[in-house]
Amino acid sequence: MSFILQGPLLLAGVGKMGGAVLSGLLARGLRSERILVQDPAPSAEMAALLAKHGIRCAPAIDALGEPPSIILLAVKPQMMDEALAPLAKHAGPDTLVLSIAAGRSLQSIEAQLPERTSVIRAMPNTPAAIGRGITVAAPNLHVSPAQRKFADELLSSLGKVLWVEDESLLDPVTAVSGSGPAYVFLLVECLAEAGQAAGLDAELAEDLARATVTGSAALLDQTDLHVSKLREHVTSPGGTTAAALAILNGPEGLRPLLKAAVAEATKRGRDLAK
Repeated sequence: MSFILQGPLLLAGVGKMGGAVLSGLLARGLRSERILVQDPAPSAEMAALLAKHGIRCAPAIDALGEPPSIILLAVKPQMMDEALAPLAKHAGPDTLVLSIAAGRSLQSIEAQLPERTSVIRAMPNTPAAIGRGITVAAPNLHVSPAQRKFADELLSSLGKVLWVEDESLLDPVTAVSGSGPAYVFLLVECLAEAGQAAGLDAELAEDLARATVTGSAALLDQTDLHVSKLREHVTSPGGTTAAALAILNGPEGLRPLLKAAVAEATKRGRDLAK
């Protein structure tokens, strides 16, 4: 899909998530000459990507010939006020502000923008960089059907898109899918370490852990079976998998640990919004 913008796209922040979004949009055909980046210190990797595509990057964007179609906010929550201030003056009556900053509410963003500015708060995750992310978005009351449709098309370049009308749901969404890739990567680390503890050498243990998780994810993606059924298919009564699951399903096992982790991440997201 190729994106046609009436005005430029202003991207504030090309860190891990902002860079993932930018890579996904470029891969899906967004014209680089319509992109302007505000970032005081992009990484060497991002600087190389920007240079390759001829994308202008500056610590602050001072002058534009036309109002932007989209202001995309991809900065850390603690940097939002500083980053948004020089961009807010560029917002025109038809500009859509799209934020992917965790924990910053629609209200807090609206407070720095012209009255009745259209704002969407969205939470993608890092697999967006390869078009396999998932994003959940919530609009404010000023977002038009056309803007929502365009945002859906833009975010679809990163993977699957879901919408909620209740913005408060974005905190548990962030805790599950936004932070979720880190949980999966930790699982690979822990599985490899457990393999080493059981006698495997480090390289073999990591190869097994990586391939097991990526292969299982691919299988999950290609079936309509519930995850519990897939788990049961691997588990023979009285077998090795059942012995391991008895530990993981115990009172101090994986289920209560993940519930506690997601609850803590949700709380942190709400704290950031205060």
